[in-house]
Amino acid sequence: MATIVLGTQWGDEGKGKLTDILCSKVQLCARAAGGRNAGHSIVAAARTAFLTGKNILRDSSRISAAGKAGSATISDVTILSFHLLPSGLVNPKCVNLIGSGVVFHVPSFFSELEDLHKKGLDTKDRILVSDRCQVSFDLHTAVDGLEEVELGERKVGTTGKGIGPSYSTKAARSGVRVHEIFDEPTFDRKLRLLAAGYQKRFGDLLKYDVEEEIARFKEYRTTLSPYVVDAVAFMKHAQESGQKFSVEGANACLLDIDYGTYPYVTSSNTGLGGVITGLTLNPTKIESIIGVVKAYTTRVGGGPFKTEDLGEAGTKLQEIGREWGVSTGRKRRCGWLDLVVLKYSTAINHYTLLNLTKLDVLDTFPIIKVAVAYKSPEGEEIDYFPADLGYLDKCEVVYKEFEGWQKPTTHVKNYYDLPRLAREYVEFIEKFVGVKIGWIGTGPARDDMITRAM
Repeated sequence: MATIVLGTQWGDEGKGKLTDILCSKVQLCARAAGGRNAGHSIVAAARTAFLTGKNILRDSSRISAAGKAGSATISDVTILSFHLLPSGLVNPKCVNLIGSGVVFHVPSFFSELEDLHKKGLDTKDRILVSDRCQVSFDLHTAVDGLEEVELGERKVGTTGKGIGPSYSTKAARSGVRVHEIFDEPTFDRKLRLLAAGYQKRFGDLLKYDVEEEIARFKEYRTTLSPYVVDAVAFMKHAQESGQKFSVEGANACLLDIDYGTYPYVTSSNTGLGGVITGLTLNPTKIESIIGVVKAYTTRVGGGPFKTEDLGEAGTKLQEIGREWGVSTGRKRRCGWLDLVVLKYSTAINHYTLLNLTKLDVLDTFPIIKVAVAYKSPEGEEIDYFPADLGYLDKCEVVYKEFEGWQKPTTHVKNYYDLPRLAREYVEFIEKFVGVKIGWIGTGPARDDMITRAM
């Protein structure tokens, strides 16, 4: 049975923490879409923490381990970073799959693995790649930057990792799939054609050596081969044999290529639909769809953000919440929770439970605002999220104000240990959206989590 973890806003909601917790109970963790533009970090510290064969509790200041000692160690502070790789690798008993819907950058795959190995994480025989993945080349990365320059003031604000161009060549049927890496004549021909096409478009502005990239893949044909599988057959077996698995969503609903704030979006289907097609997931095997929502709202890059606060409140959210990106290091735009967005996201992804994260970031705010509707240019209140960004820009936000609890909630583990006003905030969100909040994040540590429903 599958548990799916998805972002409900514009990403950076804290999906990795819940995925990490859930992966301790599953045999398989999979990525369905996106690429190396995703990212989160697990911060760990210990004098001699053994990863292999252990159940690990990770946070910003310590790592606790239980079980038999293994062969790998972590000393002092260690940051485990995940971008292209699924974070289920932290669980030593969990196999991880990069699904067919992912755009796969081979150098990043090996550099991430090497970084994890240096930090003591044994990934041997636990990471697999679908042979149907599209290959994301350094060529795509070079083109990504040039396309942003072309857009000028209307630039999307991409991560610059080549994701958009990779999906573009996939849709144009001119891309290269992972299985074609092992067919040298076909691979070389297709990459040269791809490079020639971009060279015609950008001319001397494109600084790229196609022969250098082709040469590097000669080595990858040998080193990548042990990781590549037919993911259709793999997933068929996993589902028919009753394995429990989790799906780690990348990005979030409002960045979806179809349902996000287009064109200020990523280039993949980031929601439930993308999970099903990206992994050949049997819908009848879905046990729960968990939407992860930050207790306020953030986004990175350009595009609309109706509840963005450019004043004192937004700055305070940014500083307390440590809001800057794992993949890019860019500071995130911050503002109040937008329940119009959350209801829209729920209508698309059909969440069965929500995980509310970073509640403790709001502890010192005397007044907390929540968007409950938009006022249209005609003066009517609307509770839907319009597709027309020009129309959206003309709408005004209708807020509900809450009295802040102004008491610490960090490290709280029991729901009724939260201040009454904090519980009222949680329950209002739950009632407004119509989905139970099953988990509440109360700090950066892995175990800073209130569990209300499983």
